[in-house]
Amino acid sequence: MPVVPLNDKILVERLEAEEKTAGGILLPDTAKEKPKQGRVLKLGQGKLLEGGKRSTFQVKEGDLVLFSSYAGNEVNYEGKDYLIMTEDDILAVVG
Repeated sequence: MPVVPLNDKILVERLEAEEKTAGGILLPDTAKEKPKQGRVLKLGQGKLLEGGKRSTFQVKEGDLVLFSSYAGNEVNYEGKDYLIMTEDDILAVVG
């Protein structure tokens, strides 16, 4: 993965939106909500602390995470959409 987040940033790939409802109704693209979960692809080095040390992350690469609808910044790299966010934007790790 050539995209490397800096400092306390995390690169997340949003999971695909549901194609149909629980009742079996197929949803058109315009009716789909953006998924609020994704997979952590890359971590930055951590927030720079006093004394030159860096903080550690609670999440790790490969974790499935939940986040709010407006979390992070959407970026497009080589035709794929990603989110770059801080760990504070992540609400939970799905285990």
